[in-house]
Amino acid sequence: MHESFRDPAVPLPDRIDDLMSRLTLDEKIGLLHQYQAPVERLGLGAFRTGTEALHGLAWLGPATVFPQAVGLASTWDPELVRRVGEATSDEVLAFHHKDPAGAGLNVWAPVVNPLRDPRWGRNEEGYSEDPWLTGLMATAYAHGLRGSAPGVLKTAPTLKHFLAYNNETDRCTTSSGLPPRVLWEYELPAFRPAVEQGAAVAVMPSYNLVNGRPAHLSPLIGQVLRAWAPDLLVVSDAYAPANLTALQGYHETLPEAYAHAVKAGLDSFTQDDDRSEATLGHLRTALTQGLLAESDVDTAVRHALSLRFRLGEFDPATPYDDITDGVVNCPEHQALAREAARRSFVLLRNDGLLPLDESVTRVAVIGQLGDALMEDWYSGTLPYAVTARAGLAERCETIFCEAVDRVTLTSEAGPVAADPAGGPLRVGASEAGAFDLFDWGGGAYALRAVVTGRFVSADDLTLVNDQPGPNGWEVRQTFRMEERPRGTLALRHISTGRYVGAGEDGVLRLVDDADQAVWLAMDVVRSGTEQAARAAAGADVAVVVAGDHPLVNGRETEDRMTLALAAAQDAVVGAVRAANPRTVLVLTSGYPLTWTDDDLPAVVWSAHGGQEYGHALAEILFGDADPEGRLTQTWYRSEQELPDLLDYDIIASDATYLYFRGLPLHPFGHGLSYTTFEYADLRVRLADGVLHAEVTVTNTGSRDGVEVVQFYTHQQRSRVKQPLRRLRGFEKVRLAPGESRTVTLTLPVSELAFWDVTRSRFVVESAPHQLMAGRSATDLRLRARFDVEGETIPPRSGLLRGAEHDEYDAITFVDETKVDGDAVRSCAEGAWILFRQVDLTGSMTCVATAGSAEGGMITVRLGDPLYGQVIGAFPVPRTERYAYHTGTASLAAVDGVHDLYVVFENDGVTLAALDFGAGA
Repeated sequence: MHESFRDPAVPLPDRIDDLMSRLTLDEKIGLLHQYQAPVERLGLGAFRTGTEALHGLAWLGPATVFPQAVGLASTWDPELVRRVGEATSDEVLAFHHKDPAGAGLNVWAPVVNPLRDPRWGRNEEGYSEDPWLTGLMATAYAHGLRGSAPGVLKTAPTLKHFLAYNNETDRCTTSSGLPPRVLWEYELPAFRPAVEQGAAVAVMPSYNLVNGRPAHLSPLIGQVLRAWAPDLLVVSDAYAPANLTALQGYHETLPEAYAHAVKAGLDSFTQDDDRSEATLGHLRTALTQGLLAESDVDTAVRHALSLRFRLGEFDPATPYDDITDGVVNCPEHQALAREAARRSFVLLRNDGLLPLDESVTRVAVIGQLGDALMEDWYSGTLPYAVTARAGLAERCETIFCEAVDRVTLTSEAGPVAADPAGGPLRVGASEAGAFDLFDWGGGAYALRAVVTGRFVSADDLTLVNDQPGPNGWEVRQTFRMEERPRGTLALRHISTGRYVGAGEDGVLRLVDDADQAVWLAMDVVRSGTEQAARAAAGADVAVVVAGDHPLVNGRETEDRMTLALAAAQDAVVGAVRAANPRTVLVLTSGYPLTWTDDDLPAVVWSAHGGQEYGHALAEILFGDADPEGRLTQTWYRSEQELPDLLDYDIIASDATYLYFRGLPLHPFGHGLSYTTFEYADLRVRLADGVLHAEVTVTNTGSRDGVEVVQFYTHQQRSRVKQPLRRLRGFEKVRLAPGESRTVTLTLPVSELAFWDVTRSRFVVESAPHQLMAGRSATDLRLRARFDVEGETIPPRSGLLRGAEHDEYDAITFVDETKVDGDAVRSCAEGAWILFRQVDLTGSMTCVATAGSAEGGMITVRLGDPLYGQVIGAFPVPRTERYAYHTGTASLAAVDGVHDLYVVFENDGVTLAALDFGAGA
């Protein structure tokens, strides 16, 4: 029989139909796991989803390591980001051709969660707090990953993580509350372009719940994602399916949960690693019990097969078959890594010290990161490492000082000593061992034994000194210090929460009880701060390289509590500047930082920059290239300026550059140049539904320079709260001294729309707007007004969905049913939601659909939630969670248009809807 599924000339839907017709039901079920089972009788091989490739190929051995994703985005250069994606896909293919089972072609990248809160432990994985810029960079990277050959994918990019995922704290059990505007204007736009343009062909839901419903069961998968791309593959996050019954308790049984997941749109279960038997067994049970139909399985299998067909698996050949391991860390990729690192550096502050001139011949390189490069959880294995010290040493004489305290630890039983062979630490030694103390911020410390140069770690429960540094999924090399009497301290192991105690044999081990912790006196035998100051004093310039360790104080599974630079590192910065006023602070971190010294002459930031970091840094400091990077996040002055980590409503909480009303440490879009620029002649015009703008930018300095010209808009009058500014476009221009360039913006007026909760659609209002052009979100040099003719939103009437209100207080968003819909629930007595401009003309009654485990009362008031006239009240009887009671109440005679406050007199009351048209 002719196997038309193997014929590339046959249309893709027909090829899938042919293969589907040949598969048994059990064979189809076998394709719903991450490790898709082979079908030997048809010649189908095994297939695995999930190869990590966030900023280079990860986890499979040495491969080119590019800057972290937030660093790539800080280049503000989508074409460069695309080239990095292309190089990464080359290396994925090279590994795949050597080991098809070990390196699959479904890559799990990029991450498109907008960086709403810089305390998120995974901040370095995203691109920007702006959803449009996030979508632009993600689409560029995904285009590079998927390749340019028509009709066949090079790799299959997967967007992570759908939806509203910015916290690691209790990430599997917390619910992200999304009002409709935040959903449609902020969260979804980050995902849309890569999916709609076909750059990404798969999506991974997130661990959290959204409005009370697990993201893996979101109706938005079918209603929104697949409206953008019908054949999208949806893969679960690792071990997330089992959470539906265990941690989340959303369903009682796994067959019920897994059936719901498949019906919601999940196609591939990433559960139990390569042990698929249990998952497939639950799916078979769901079929037997009638919870799942074979047609549901067929829908999911078609998505899985569509991706495999597009990867060319069933074709005689693909354009990428000749890629070999010669591309891995090849000279071209090394050069690209260097270029990406160089162009990602952001000059935050400069009084003229930079760029360094020829008189600088002796540089002190100082700090914990001065001679180290870090790998983050999703980075590849560094094939080599050019540190700051190494890069600068190629340009001038360098003095290096790590600037960490060297300490001894002593208990009542005697000093603590490290084993020269890397074995257990012991108390009671005849001579104290010395340890270098690393402060990574947030109260996290690491100890390196001087005798071995290796870090203290917990091997099971025993403390040993045999590790190169903090590493691994479960970081076992970091400790907190808790004060004890008489100036002593106890060490608490961060990963396990256990304390360090001493056994009868003197060996230090982890113990459960704080009362069993050994009290230790810590004595500083060499001050890192003093050593740094001495090194700085003898140099022409001091370069302090400070920042975070990507696996400590913020990472996957751990959020940050503070944005402050680690206290010990901060002290080094101050001491160095006091010893040498010609000090450059080089910050290396995956998130914004704050520091205390306001008098530093120059500050440079980059994300962790990969293998070529040191070369790129030297090129920037010595002025071989103009700093091109610009911030893609607001740098706040303190975490105190941020809302609660779990508050996802950026509109109500005035979060991100869009709504923040304060004066940031450094604004979104900020970045200085070594030259100066002048803006002139901003002109705007509207024609045929398109805004056309142009501005002239001139290099007014004496050096070649790079400027990122940024355009923002602000709607000046609206029914709703509008962003203070929103990025609409940008262009990076390279100008010689005295050179001018006209930069243009073309913006469809439809892009000025916002989500209208009164009619559940986007709307462009008739309103005046401002177009602003400048260097950052707050350094806006020119402004021009333009008027848009659009709609006037009419008063509301009739049915009002509870979740589609205008403002609220003390409510949370919950799932209306397990399958679909959102509702609101009161969190306190007196909680309220506001519906603006409701037309009550002719309405005499109102119907409320509500439920409560304890019972309660809903009151409707005019104009004010406390003192407004009561026009109706609804008792809410006690009901089960998804059992709603419909109550009717006559309304006071209040014809006309009014602002209505729906007040919950009790907590725990859920409201799905009110109907003010009933009985009219």
